[in-house]
Amino acid sequence: MRRGQTDYPAREAIKEATRDGAPAIDLVDGDQLADKLKQFCLGMKTEMIENVTVDGAWFKQL
Repeated sequence: MRRGQTDYPAREAIKEATRDGAPAIDLVDGDQLADKLKQFCLGMKTEMIENVTVDGAWFKQL
């Protein structure tokens, strides 16, 4: 995102998208875009990571 941009569509974009005679478009924010890219595996991959920590105190009491 460029500096000064927000994560939701700009007021001007919303105004243009709802203008009479304008072609129908869907405006999406950054989170929605990331969700769609993830959903369709476009430039992203998902991995599940398991993090295991040994409880040393538990072993000392044995």
